[in-house]
Amino acid sequence: MSDTEHKPVTAGFVVIGDEILSGRTKDKNIGYLASFLTERGIDLSEVRIVPDSQGMIVEAVNTLRSRYTYVFTSGGIGPTHDDITADAIAAAFGVSIDKDPRAMAILEAHYPPGEFTPARQRMARIPEGADLIENVASAAPGFRIENVHVMAGVPYIMQAMLDALAPTLKGGQHMHSHAIDVPLPESRIAEKLAEVQKNFPETSIGSYPRSKDGVFSTQVVVRSRHLDVLRDATSAVETLVASATGKSI
Repeated sequence: MSDTEHKPVTAGFVVIGDEILSGRTKDKNIGYLASFLTERGIDLSEVRIVPDSQGMIVEAVNTLRSRYTYVFTSGGIGPTHDDITADAIAAAFGVSIDKDPRAMAILEAHYPPGEFTPARQRMARIPEGADLIENVASAAPGFRIENVHVMAGVPYIMQAMLDALAPTLKGGQHMHSHAIDVPLPESRIAEKLAEVQKNFPETSIGSYPRSKDGVFSTQVVVRSRHLDVLRDATSAVETLVASATGKSI
């Protein structure tokens, strides 16, 4: 298999909205997207949370789209004056934006006569050259332009858009993991754990300290895309733990 086929598929996520940064709205989309992508062998590598500022949205999107296989955004594509994401994406790509006939037709069919107001028509404004993302939850579509996928911020709507996107996303090799519970504080194994990580560069080894009733312990999680590497690295961790505790795992 070639190096290209082994290359990880990566993603960045831009969460947009003053309401997220002010704390008025609690984000529920980051965790959902992370799980959604992990199931498909896509690494969510970076998340940025930005306000309703066109300049900051443009900067974040342009940085991440050049860095990762995919970029996803959530928020700012509704009918109100501060929903500026579509304009920002158009600016990021240097293209025009206008009411899209496809989006207009979808929304006209969705709303009863007389209720497709000028404000709601704002949701049909799509950057030139973008493909629509179906929205079975509330009709107003998201859109995709090159590797950037622009979605609603309301969690159930974003999730519906992700379901529509799923068949179009190219996944990578799945990440496998194994957790090891260690009855020692993190400091007792940190140095040796770093050696294991160095000896197994195709793994990611994380240690997570825990405390219960004044007793400290650590959970070590070994991750790798290769099952044989995962097995060998896990064995090495178990050996160091046995040495540190005097007990085999």
